[in-house]
Amino acid sequence: MGKRTLEGKKIALAGSRRVEEMSKLVESFGGIPLPRPVQGTVLPEEGENLERRLIEWVRGDMDWFIFTTGIGIQTLLNTAQRMGIEQELVERLKQAKLAGRGYKVAGELKKLGLQCVVHDDDGTTKGLVRALSPYEFEGCSVALQLPGEPVPNVVQLLGQKGARVHEILPYRHEPNGTDLLDQLVNEILNGEVDAVAFTSGSQVRFVFSYARKRGLHIPLVESFSSRTAAVAVGKYTAGCLREEGVGRVIVPKVERMGSMIVALSRYYESIEKGTVPKTALGTNLMIHSANDL
Repeated sequence: MGKRTLEGKKIALAGSRRVEEMSKLVESFGGIPLPRPVQGTVLPEEGENLERRLIEWVRGDMDWFIFTTGIGIQTLLNTAQRMGIEQELVERLKQAKLAGRGYKVAGELKKLGLQCVVHDDDGTTKGLVRALSPYEFEGCSVALQLPGEPVPNVVQLLGQKGARVHEILPYRHEPNGTDLLDQLVNEILNGEVDAVAFTSGSQVRFVFSYARKRGLHIPLVESFSSRTAAVAVGKYTAGCLREEGVGRVIVPKVERMGSMIVALSRYYESIEKGTVPKTALGTNLMIHSANDL
């Protein structure tokens, strides 16, 4: 990893998790990390409602459990432990069919000795819908863990197939105040950052929604299409950027935060070699190497 391919480049980090680790990795490539945690993750205020839903999950007649995030599983297990029903929850999961989205869900379930019978192929809810589509759900009770926000495409599919869906929201995503959003949008528009690393679709939506409210959506898209690189941790986040009109998105082959920074460094290295256009409009760049973390 010795090449300093990010030498002097300012990289805004839009996520709030593993910021110190990500910053050190940016610095190892010669870059200047700028933490801009625009997304906050908070537990629902309705604690009693969460506990009631969890009891419904554990003691109800659920045929399927669908998980969408690793942190969602962790939060539910922690809540169940506090309620004294953690083992009941794990035993209930063992008796049902499990479906999941993303590698973190698979990892959390593996810790419990569990495995999904249905899993997406690309880390997105669309991929999860595709994976679930061949299965029959008529008359089934399906427990669905929301990823901090609604997933209407999953709910719609299950409803069309005759399932009774029991949603649970273990946490929700909110903008981390307007000051950080204002700062980041201004930095992008003024050319004060070379790249922005997004680790969730919520971060993308918060930034572009704020820009839209200020009447700056089009200038923001133009900035990403020319001088500022948009980096996504995976296909879902990249898809959110493309939905906002960003044509050039750097995505690692392996959906990991570390791999995202490695992919960015490979992108700039390719520019230096003249193998990637600096303004690659209308393209989705999946840049990776054997050095991906």
